[in-house]
Amino acid sequence: MQDNVLTDCLRVGVVGSGFVARFHLNAFEFVRNVRIAGVYSPNPAHREDYAQLANQKGLGPCKAYESLESMVQSDEIDAIWLLSPNFARLDHMRTIHRLVKDGKASLMGVACEKPLARTLAEGREMLAMVQDANLNHGYLENQLFSTPVQRGRDIIWRRAVPNTGRPYLARAAEEHSGPHMPWFWRPDLQGGGVLLDMMCHSVEVARFLLTEPGKPRNSLKLMSATGTVANLKWTRPEYIQKLIQNMGPEVDYSKRPAEDFARGILHFQDESGNDLIVEATTSWAYVGPGLRLTLELLGPEYSMEINSLNTSLKVFLSREVRGESGEDLVEKQNAEQGLMPVVEDEAAVYGYTLEDRHMVESFRRGIRPLETFEDGVAVLEMLMGLYLSAETKSTVEFPDARLENFVPSVARVG
Repeated sequence: MQDNVLTDCLRVGVVGSGFVARFHLNAFEFVRNVRIAGVYSPNPAHREDYAQLANQKGLGPCKAYESLESMVQSDEIDAIWLLSPNFARLDHMRTIHRLVKDGKASLMGVACEKPLARTLAEGREMLAMVQDANLNHGYLENQLFSTPVQRGRDIIWRRAVPNTGRPYLARAAEEHSGPHMPWFWRPDLQGGGVLLDMMCHSVEVARFLLTEPGKPRNSLKLMSATGTVANLKWTRPEYIQKLIQNMGPEVDYSKRPAEDFARGILHFQDESGNDLIVEATTSWAYVGPGLRLTLELLGPEYSMEINSLNTSLKVFLSREVRGESGEDLVEKQNAEQGLMPVVEDEAAVYGYTLEDRHMVESFRRGIRPLETFEDGVAVLEMLMGLYLSAETKSTVEFPDARLENFVPSVARVG
């Protein structure tokens, strides 16, 4: 990690211009000491639109770059936010690594969106490259930084744990009706299905809740993983056709489906040998008002619950209120009428604002972020263990050498 520390603003170059990149842009409006100085996307129209939006929000001046190389080598860029699709991140990191090692670029750090990679082997390569290039690195797991998670964890560990003992069970679920873009639905590009796409959130936020504040996440020893995957909705004939209609002919779930439901149980032990359990459930087959995140933390004499759809703001729209469908009330919105929850500030509630603020300040000050590429690798080890367990219909004990080069069956090509 580089020793130099910025004293004013961090100039960020964004790789990617899609859904999550725009979420981050909304979050950056509430982050100090940062400027969105550049964006690269292979789509010229998209990168120009993104730069224009950043400038409209007062986050610029932001320049749209024609290549990743030109942005990374620019004297106007201090750090990279790697927000490109799963299948592109490893090659993008290789380019960044090469330019820094060749002395053609001077960066302070790289922050990468979840998941860090598609397999454990890819994740280990990502980590090795940032370490070899002496770059600070942050793993962008937004749910860990969500305001209810941060506040609830503080209360539990400060008030309840000293009196009755540490928590022992964390449950996490993320459910919605399916991803926005075609590549998410393609296991050859995404790396899997809903288990990789969304359980990366659930297992890490649950592990965070169970970890004693001030201690690293690896103070919990991963013992075993038991996973289940299923195709519940999107392999039904009518939904196969709906996917083809909405996402294009290359997303054909009659030929190559990815799982739309996953459940995992992870067994940990703390430093005293106490057993700890994470239960995680994710689904692309949930139809409700929109995205639903639920979390529970249980201990000897206490519990904590979070449900993102139990909002303080709700609106009722009768059948006489008509308009175009959208996502102006809640992400993955499935209705425009009736009693609807409204997530007032999704970037803040889902954790993007605090996440980006934390990463910006960590890079500026030259300190290690709360979440790093090492945590991203640990998440991939958990996920690959769950995939292997689902394939073999058996519990996977850690460490397991099979995971080092394991590719989930749904993502194998050929």
